Amino acid sequence: MNQSNPTLAASRNRAFDQELSRGAKAALPVLLGFIPFALVLGAQASQKGLSTSAVALLTGLNFGGGSEFAAIELWSSPPQMLVIVAMTLLVNSRHLLMGATLAPYLQHLPLRKALPSLFLMCDESWAMGLDDARRNDRPTAAPAFSLGYYLGVALCLWLTWVLFTALGALIGPALGDVRAYGFDMAFAAVFLVLLRGMWRGVQAALPWLFSLLTAALCYRLLPGGWYVLAGTVAGLVMAYLWAKA
Repeated sequence: MNQSNPTLAASRNRAFDQELSRGAKAALPVLLGFIPFALVLGAQASQKGLSTSAVALLTGLNFGGGSEFAAIELWSSPPQMLVIVAMTLLVNSRHLLMGATLAPYLQHLPLRKALPSLFLMCDESWAMGLDDARRNDRPTAAPAFSLGYYLGVALCLWLTWVLFTALGALIGPALGDVRAYGFDMAFAAVFLVLLRGMWRGVQAALPWLFSLLTAALCYRLLPGGWYVLAGTVAGLVMAYLWAKA
């Protein structure tokens, strides 16, 4: 019995490593959208006076592209930290809806594994991890969420984001306004492709569509980033009511 434990542990480690590798390979096409978007953010940050190390720290600790762009747009000298923090919370509030969707696939994991993994959650790693779990799920089995696959995707995206935002800050002064090259459209294009892969019909998408309509309406009627929070809350409420129906 004692001899079989090291063998079992080694087998599990090999399986986990294989899933890490599978996730890393799956992330490669997404990186094509991440790199130009990261360069844009880094270049904009350098134009606001942030150093390369400060940009790497910002993007490493707050792994959420939309909120980072909002923070850079609001950056001033001296920075209005309360305003920046409030806007960051608003923009990142979409993670409430993302986390609620992912929760059933994480509940079998211990907190020491689930919570650190969620630190790396972004729109793309969430979408790819959820889609992979749904593809492998079986009605009679536990949710087939692969932590190794998810971490393989998330770690590659996080490292790429930090490295290339720092590179964008380093070479930003020489590039000028990188948005003139259209690089900032790459991120949106990649995410649209990911959403297409997750499409399960109109009924399954109703909470997302309701969230979208609410966010669009609030964007037109309310100033600032409140439309993000409104869309998130609307999606959560709709998903709850749909599950109870």
